[in-house]
Amino acid sequence: MKLLSVLIFLGAFQLNAAVHAQYINIDVKNTSLKEVFSMLTRQSNYEFMYDSQTLQNARPVTLKVVNATLKEVLNKCFANQAITYQIKENTIIVAKADDQPQVWMQVNGIVLSGEDGLPLPGVIVRVKGTNKSIVTNNSGQFTINAEIGDVLVLSFIGYKTQEIVIKDDVALKVRLISSPTDLDNVIVTGYGTTQKSDVISSLGVIKGEDLQKAPVKSFEEALAGRVSGVQVTSSEGGPGATTNIVIRGNNSLSQDNSPLWVIDGFPIENPNNNTINPADVETITVLKDAASTAIYGSRGANGVILVTTKTGKSGNPVVSFDGSYGFQRSLKLMELLKPYEYVQLVIERNGVVAKERYTPGDPELDGRPAYVPGGRTIDYYKTQPYTNWQDKLFQTAPFQNYSLSLSGGTDKSKYLISGSTTDQDGTILQTNFKRYQGRFVFSQEVNKKTDFNLNVNYARTRTTGTSPSNIPTNGSASLSLLYGIWGYRPAVSPSSSVEDQLNLPIDPDGQNAYSFNPIVQNNNTTINAHLNNLVANAGIDYKILPELTFRVTGGINYTQRLSNAFYSALTYQGGPGSVLGPNGFIDNYALTNLVNENTLNYKKVFNTEHTLNLLGGFSIQGTKLTTSRALASKVPNDVLGVSGLDEGTPYAISSGSTQNFLSSYFSRINYNYKSKYYFSGVIRADGSSKFAPGNQWGYFPSAAVSWNIEREDFMKNISSVSALKFRASYGTSGNNRIADYAYLSPINQSDISSTYTFGNTYIKGSYQSGLANEALKWETTAITDLGLDFGFLKNRIELTVDYYRKITSDLLLQATIPGHIGYTSAIQNIGSVRNSGWEFSLNTVNSDKALKWSSNFNISFNRNEVLALSSGQRGLISQVSYNINPAFPYVAIVGGPISQIIGFKWLGNYQYEDFDLLPNGAYVLKGNLPANGSARTAMQPGDIKYEDINQDGTITDADKVVIGNPNPLFTGGFSNNFNFKNFDLSILLTFSYGNDILNANRLIFEGMPDSYTNQFASYANRWTPENQTNLYPRAGGATTIPAVSSRVIEDGSFLRLQTVSLGYNLPQKISESLKVKNARIYASAQNLAVWSKYQGSDPEVSTRPGALTQGFDYAAYPRSFTMTFGLNFSF
Repeated sequence: MKLLSVLIFLGAFQLNAAVHAQYINIDVKNTSLKEVFSMLTRQSNYEFMYDSQTLQNARPVTLKVVNATLKEVLNKCFANQAITYQIKENTIIVAKADDQPQVWMQVNGIVLSGEDGLPLPGVIVRVKGTNKSIVTNNSGQFTINAEIGDVLVLSFIGYKTQEIVIKDDVALKVRLISSPTDLDNVIVTGYGTTQKSDVISSLGVIKGEDLQKAPVKSFEEALAGRVSGVQVTSSEGGPGATTNIVIRGNNSLSQDNSPLWVIDGFPIENPNNNTINPADVETITVLKDAASTAIYGSRGANGVILVTTKTGKSGNPVVSFDGSYGFQRSLKLMELLKPYEYVQLVIERNGVVAKERYTPGDPELDGRPAYVPGGRTIDYYKTQPYTNWQDKLFQTAPFQNYSLSLSGGTDKSKYLISGSTTDQDGTILQTNFKRYQGRFVFSQEVNKKTDFNLNVNYARTRTTGTSPSNIPTNGSASLSLLYGIWGYRPAVSPSSSVEDQLNLPIDPDGQNAYSFNPIVQNNNTTINAHLNNLVANAGIDYKILPELTFRVTGGINYTQRLSNAFYSALTYQGGPGSVLGPNGFIDNYALTNLVNENTLNYKKVFNTEHTLNLLGGFSIQGTKLTTSRALASKVPNDVLGVSGLDEGTPYAISSGSTQNFLSSYFSRINYNYKSKYYFSGVIRADGSSKFAPGNQWGYFPSAAVSWNIEREDFMKNISSVSALKFRASYGTSGNNRIADYAYLSPINQSDISSTYTFGNTYIKGSYQSGLANEALKWETTAITDLGLDFGFLKNRIELTVDYYRKITSDLLLQATIPGHIGYTSAIQNIGSVRNSGWEFSLNTVNSDKALKWSSNFNISFNRNEVLALSSGQRGLISQVSYNINPAFPYVAIVGGPISQIIGFKWLGNYQYEDFDLLPNGAYVLKGNLPANGSARTAMQPGDIKYEDINQDGTITDADKVVIGNPNPLFTGGFSNNFNFKNFDLSILLTFSYGNDILNANRLIFEGMPDSYTNQFASYANRWTPENQTNLYPRAGGATTIPAVSSRVIEDGSFLRLQTVSLGYNLPQKISESLKVKNARIYASAQNLAVWSKYQGSDPEVSTRPGALTQGFDYAAYPRSFTMTFGLNFSF
């Protein structure tokens, strides 16, 4: 320390003239040195640097000076203190001054950007293996005590972490080099970024390279199983199918529960993410708690997903290519009855008539075709050729994707230009998805204070074909494609061939309920959806001061969708039996979304220990939607398709337009002390035109604290713990996802049947179709989150644990109102729901030797409960449709989960002992047993049996009980990444446990009373006198429509082998010989296998998506196994 004292003493005499010219006025009494330093900084523009422990025992200062020099004031402040100072340029370095033997030396330094040489404030400088750390000041300077041989670790967002060994040189000049790989430690948050160690909220991060390992057209599909608390489902598996994402459970019963997407800073509700190339995604951040979502206010209640796409990098131009080609096939198809089993079934159903139809030998009976000539028996059908209708509908489908990009730039100008094309055939014939997409990204440093950036994405997509679970609207079950395939007669008439059966539009046996040939139907139905999407976002950053930045952005998201459909004369909808004849329609949909955001951001480091970040802003967003639709029937030339609609008879022409606006003010404060104690506070005010004046504004505050415990002195000897952080937050977010101007009474015009005459002219009338409610206001979700982050063995093991509790109140629901008002319901703010749960995420580095192996395991437990509905209302039922039959199998009951399945409790089948045998040989149900809803006289042994809950002797709606819960007990994923030499392997498993599925397909294809509809192969094991089983009811049973019962409620738990990707990086010598670099060949597979007890095609299904109707399977498009082979390289 003597040497240090001498150096400081000598340095004190080297104050330049500028120091002596500084005149200070100060008057303090018993004031801490920290406060005095702050006063001196304001008056002199000199900054102070000192170790966090230096001032712990400093004496308070009493001082009064007028027009004194800085040196004079400093000498008086440091008089009788155990510390001293030295001045270097505009920095005053404070250190202890004692006569102890030298142990530490004072290390001074400055940290600069390796790209432009500018100082980097906020760089964390740590002495490796200790808790000693400091942050560079606004000039990039630091001073810290260390021993010779110590290692300084310097880390900063977006730059490579550097380690420097301390030698005898105590003045350091360090240049940090930017690094894309360091983005692992950079977290994108709302309106900013932060380092992983400074995260104060609950969030999840996914790297773009992980998404690209899955051969999918949309990056949403690749999110499954990668972030705890995020549930990803698809209603179906067809090309262009949408993905449903729910974060930490459903908050709203009837409104949209999807998260807010912010794509490169542009907030979008329900975007079509098929327009984004997964290869363009850099990172995805999922914000889950109020501390992170409150900055988005009214739209953050369901969580926020931030998507950051790739940008240009400085350097020589780089061309990158990624191409892949593969195939898809359905992972599982339903097994159906073969011709012999089918004929046997219809004979059982229809008795004598069916036997005459299938086994007589007569050429014709009453004009009906004879299936068996010459008196052959039913055994004939065991060897008869037949049509496997599923083989004719499903195919092995090709899939290809190509991406090309050019990027480069200088320190001041950077650019990226990319384009991609995707072509995906569906496994069902006539279904396809195509995408053509391009991006342009540009950034320019206009001057030292001003930066400009531009991001433009354009995509054109075309989706062809229909969903096989489309609900019919005109009373025909044949409109459901898969139902037509499953139910169509497999037996071929002896008078025709398999080829004839394939080509005939209508089954000659008109008794078949599914009599329209489903293949002909599919081949002659034209359904297309063309979508054009443009997203452009530009921004200017202006540094008012080094610490203060103003940013203004403007953006547009324009989507135009043109949909059309045409049903020719060879379809059920346009064939001879249709009153419309050949018909079709054209839909036009145009959505324009404009946004402007203006923010001020202030960031400053005070005394190297206090980091303050202030954000304030204003934004305005406007959305306009216009729609039009034109339909025509009886088109004379159906060869023209939709191009010939003008020749038909127009009907049901409609158009519409609506718009809404959102204005917002927001502010945030982030503060940390010594990177140890953190605080964040947010307040946002949103005004929405969707609500009436007086209720348009909602206010959404939040607060969060965090404590980096591992940086405390008492933790420095616990070397096994490398990270330990406690987090806590509370705040509110809102939801305004209702129809525009829902608070007003809609005025509709009557249809043609409700006209009146005026002057011998038919005039349409107008009427009020709903009740106004100007008291409507925001749904509000209050979120509490407690979290712990652990790191062990230098973060080889990282564990994150979160507990959350969300309560959503003032739900926007249709409430029942007294009938005398003239309406049965009206939208109101009623009721509340609660979601609570635990989330666990474990990251491990299992091996970092020649074989590198890392893993991630995450699991989430969510429980939801309906806390209240409208006054006096105990439950809310929800309707779904299947096979045209509406049913109400879902209910939300106060005190229970948001969604439950209700129906009859299935007890198997009635057996012979349940009946009395009459003298005439007839069976009559015993009087002490309830009928199953059918007439007692019609019931026979083998009919389905339900429990009589209320013991009234008959089965009615009063006997329905809760029979299923579609909410899983837990969900999660398990990923493993391996690297060995030039090989890399990635494996992802996803799972769900405890959720039930209502398999509506079994209601139709495991015992439907219709005589001539084919059934699932499982129905071969139905009840017969020889096989008195309880699994499936008899053929030809009671004729009532099959009811929802516990028989068709199945366990939807599953374990899925989601993704396997194997890659090989070409050796450098080979790459150089090919004049490329970073060349990699790979093979990726998606949806390889599923382990589940579910009998349907896939357990991850919900063809009626919504909070109240989860887990409903109705003829879903089967999910596909996808295999692709690819190559990527750059040059």
